[in-house]
Amino acid sequence: MPLNWSRAALAEAIGTFALTFIGLFAISGGRLVGSPEVASLTTIALAHGLTILVMIAALGAVSGAHFNPAVTFGFVAVGRMPLGMGAVYWAAQLAGATLAGFLVAAMFGAEPVAAGTPDLGRGVDFGGGVALEVVATFFLVLVIFGSAVDQRAPKSIFPVAIGLTVALDIMAIGPLTGAAMNPARVFGPALASGHWDNHLLYWIGPLLGGFLGAAAQHYLLMERAPSTLVGVRGGPSPEEERGHR
Repeated sequence: MPLNWSRAALAEAIGTFALTFIGLFAISGGRLVGSPEVASLTTIALAHGLTILVMIAALGAVSGAHFNPAVTFGFVAVGRMPLGMGAVYWAAQLAGATLAGFLVAAMFGAEPVAAGTPDLGRGVDFGGGVALEVVATFFLVLVIFGSAVDQRAPKSIFPVAIGLTVALDIMAIGPLTGAAMNPARVFGPALASGHWDNHLLYWIGPLLGGFLGAAAQHYLLMERAPSTLVGVRGGPSPEEERGHR
């Protein structure tokens, strides 16, 4: 493992904590002050997308800013991250999301945490939910690889591109599955609130979508391999950045 594995783990825990914490309040915050209004889908989508954007900008240089076991799974599955380091990332991501879920539950009770835990909408069955999560996560990981890993892409845009992909996925399928695209975002709040409905869906769909998105870029779309450091952790190439200074 790289010598900075502990810093990478801390960055992954912080980023996933932020996504879960902000996401829960974006969905349930109005209820906590007695507002009868439900947050709009646009507000929820932008809250998640902007959190990802700023956390990538702040922590991408440390860990590559996966903040999502499905993203890390894609890197491991195509050989761009060692399995051991992938396990460290998974543990950190799940820990960050769990801490956020329990913190919100400690402050306001389990109900708002359960309300902010992704679940299937009315009329959507398990198979349909899996398919939607597969497609949404495929788009997310495709964009991550295409904007943050592929050295041909302009590196100044990858936090925005990834954050906006999260937002547009939520706008598209949020009412149908909650648009998790992220097993940790579901696991932490589920553990804190006891809301385990359809939980397996949010592992199967995102992990399969993450693999497909990573495989499409790695095997079909990228013309050349990135630097060793980029191949391991994702994010912009330090060598390329120095060349532009």
